[in-house]
Amino acid sequence: MKGYHTQGRSRRGVCFLLACLLVLCLALTGCGDSGSSESQGSAEKGNALGSGSKTIRILSGSENKELEPILKTYAEKNHIKIVMTYEGSLDIMRELQKKDFGYDAVWPASSIWMNAGDTQHRVKHAESISMNPVVFGIRKPLAEKLGFTNKEVSMTDILGAIMDKKLKFCMTSATQSNSGASAYLGFIHAWSGSDVITAETLKDKELKTKLAELLSGIDRSSGSSEWLKDMFVQGDYDAMVNYECLMIAANKELKKKGKDPLYVVYPYDGLSIADSPLGYVDQGDSDAEKMFLELQKYLLSSDVQNEIQKTGRRTGYTGINKENKSVFKKEWGLQPDRVLSPFKMPEGSVLKQCLTMYQTELRKPSLTVYCLDYSGSMTGDGNKQLRAAMEQLLIQEKAKKNYLQASSDDVTILIPFNEKVMDVYQAKGNGSDMDGLYDKVTGISPDGGTDMYAAMEEGLKQLRKYDLSQYTPAIIVMTDGMSNDYYEQFKEMYRAEGKDIPVFSIMYGDADSSQLDELAKLTNARVFDGREDLTGAFRKVRGYN
Repeated sequence: MKGYHTQGRSRRGVCFLLACLLVLCLALTGCGDSGSSESQGSAEKGNALGSGSKTIRILSGSENKELEPILKTYAEKNHIKIVMTYEGSLDIMRELQKKDFGYDAVWPASSIWMNAGDTQHRVKHAESISMNPVVFGIRKPLAEKLGFTNKEVSMTDILGAIMDKKLKFCMTSATQSNSGASAYLGFIHAWSGSDVITAETLKDKELKTKLAELLSGIDRSSGSSEWLKDMFVQGDYDAMVNYECLMIAANKELKKKGKDPLYVVYPYDGLSIADSPLGYVDQGDSDAEKMFLELQKYLLSSDVQNEIQKTGRRTGYTGINKENKSVFKKEWGLQPDRVLSPFKMPEGSVLKQCLTMYQTELRKPSLTVYCLDYSGSMTGDGNKQLRAAMEQLLIQEKAKKNYLQASSDDVTILIPFNEKVMDVYQAKGNGSDMDGLYDKVTGISPDGGTDMYAAMEEGLKQLRKYDLSQYTPAIIVMTDGMSNDYYEQFKEMYRAEGKDIPVFSIMYGDADSSQLDELAKLTNARVFDGREDLTGAFRKVRGYN
């Protein structure tokens, strides 16, 4: 796949590269407040609330962004700083397992991740701050057409709509985010015929068939519940699976945009609940522990619990305070008086089996195009980091550690580029071909200029060869510099395709964040910051498809 571009385009590229020597690269800023859309900007950073000299650092699930105003009020009143850093459930579990934990507290969506990660038994004073059922939100006209309004709906009802090609939905990855994992475990529970999911349960062939058929209805995936909500609001999708509170937040935004709201459906036989535990991670700092306990006491006080309910979160299993019932609008299908009955989560070893089965057997196959920067500026450390990152994804024994291994039906395409497309390599499944792709990655030497748009255009051409309805497609572009500016040309080609293909980008080195943000807006995707941890950025973006 040599000589991809015309000579005119190459000459303009040389001029552009010379001009770039006079341009200062734009710095990527961290996430804004909870109202900002991740789909239109940069990767997540710690959000500092308040400005006091004493700081408490909390590693949290992204759904808690909606609580930042409450936390900020406390921080300012008590002259402290609360730094919220948001990660997916698996990343939270992994961070907890490390010897050096860089936070004072942990606040995952569910206790299962805290229990699985706290292998050193450092978590103390864990208390549930709120309750969040994981539900289906379906565009109200479609929910009415399906006959799902004002009635109890089962998982079999939902599966029937999917099999009849009447319903598609968006959901976070079950191996990367709690809302996806909780929903998936709810699906298993609904069809397992037993009170507790066991290793024997997972051997049932009929169960596996139903699960695979249900998951085939997934339209778009994500590694973050909050970002999934933002993506849904920006896009044009039938339904999503997410926390009840994020359905309420989505409907408020949809209303402002004049779009149809979501009608919330509570599958009575597969309803899972996130218990949002906040725990102190004991590292021998008594001052930090005292500050944590004061914050936790504040969050559990009756007045603040009432404020938390106003954000769409429940604070118990048996209903909502009278003054907050208007938040849970019945015309949106919300049921403030519903008594929540959680099912028992599987033990740790069975949970791991469930996640592995999802990743390797059941999920809708991924069709991933990696556009990798091999321009001259990647020589040295940049190329070493790129090889290390791709090793974690392509070498399946490595990928297994983070539940990112390929399934037998996945398709992986590599497009290395500099000022032109250097070649195109492809592998199907999870066998030796993936090792072959890694050999290609290690065999390429960086050289030349940068034109990521050339690689992305080739990626779109490669995707034309497939029935995208059978896959979760994505283009992942990694670049360390400013590219020749052919955005308008790429935009025209992308829109002509008429397909929902997210282009996720990973910024490294002196990459131009404004160019990458443009791609995120165009394709309803997002930007990841790989400048400090390129391997971590690749791992995160892989969790989005």
